Amino acid sequence: MKICALFSGGKDSTYALHWAVLKGFEVICLITLIPKREDSWMFQYPNVIYTRYQADAMGFNLITFNTSGEKEKELEDLRNVLLEAKEEGAEGIISGALLSDYQRLNISLIAEELGLKTFTPLWRKNQEEYMRWLVREGFKFIITSASAYGFPFNLLGKEITEEDVEKIITSARKYGFNPAFEGGEAETFVIYAPLFKRQLKVEGELRKISEYEWRYEIKNIH
Repeated sequence: MKICALFSGGKDSTYALHWAVLKGFEVICLITLIPKREDSWMFQYPNVIYTRYQADAMGFNLITFNTSGEKEKELEDLRNVLLEAKEEGAEGIISGALLSDYQRLNISLIAEELGLKTFTPLWRKNQEEYMRWLVREGFKFIITSASAYGFPFNLLGKEITEEDVEKIITSARKYGFNPAFEGGEAETFVIYAPLFKRQLKVEGELRKISEYEWRYEIKNIH
């Protein structure tokens, strides 16, 4: 089956893409929606403009689509880009949704309307074990933003190790945030994964937004 993949450059969409390739799907394109608003309901905001480097490292065609980021309008934007993908030959859509019913439902409704099948291989996975598995299996990523009380903010901007994952899980248990960040507690950017032909080198700047919100802003990538 020919599919397209919603791709933000983070760990979850990268894992979903990895799963699709292992299952024998033909990935005809990646789709990155770039919201104008930081508080988009549907799409990741930090550093999504850099997904072109990841797509190039994996050898996939990338479609980028600007979206307003407004709650209702961005669903229409999603419909338009999925229609474009269908016209390119896509028969299905894959996403890295973990727990968000809002995201999963809207993707499914729009896909069904267009006659596309939907796949969400991460749905309801054990969050802690998923994080451990990612690092063990060679997914290298950095945390680019975090906004949760008790989050280990000193991890932003560095490649996350198995030891770091355990720190995140311990803090998540103690302070009550999601260890895989599906509640928006943090965003990630993948610098290497099994599908990558080469690793990305990232340089950036750590910035404190407020007491419980930090960002690592990518300034250079090669």
